[in-house]
Amino acid sequence: MFSIDRRWSLFLDRDGVLNAKRENDYVKCWDEFVFLPGVLDAMPRFGVWFGRIIVVTNQRGIGRGLMSAQALEDIHDRMQQEIEARGGRIDGIYHCPDLAENDLRGWRKPEVGMALEAKRIFPEIDFGRSIMIGDSISDMAFGRNAGMHTLWVSTAEPSAEEAPLIDARIGSLAAAVPLFGDEAP
Repeated sequence: MFSIDRRWSLFLDRDGVLNAKRENDYVKCWDEFVFLPGVLDAMPRFGVWFGRIIVVTNQRGIGRGLMSAQALEDIHDRMQQEIEARGGRIDGIYHCPDLAENDLRGWRKPEVGMALEAKRIFPEIDFGRSIMIGDSISDMAFGRNAGMHTLWVSTAEPSAEEAPLIDARIGSLAAAVPLFGDEAP
């Protein structure tokens, strides 16, 4: 489906894409973080195919006072360690701790502040050669607002309003692997 090379960047949502979501709750510590099936096998392949891999995640549990910024940093450190131990990588992780009404920077998805920050740090990122994989319509709107291609992790059919935001629907992050190829470029 996509003809990618190392000039491409991959943007990933976290909850529901890399790890299991908690019903009516947030992942507040490492003990609550569970990688979804196939993620740890897919990440090394993405690391070969994509020049940059960026995680962008809304984390309003911080804004609600349910967890600390340090707890989130600890989760992300452990997540990166596990991915690296399996031969994968994440080049940058950006999060928005704000509630929607407090997001003065424009970082909360579907706003594109996290994408712009990633490009500031990694100027080689070209949003036209970037793919956003997420499990929410706000993830898809984020990708589209930044000029990216979008892959929606969902088993549901998009509504007529949502469909223009989605280039393809997949069942999991691991299901994206065949879209990029069987072998590294």
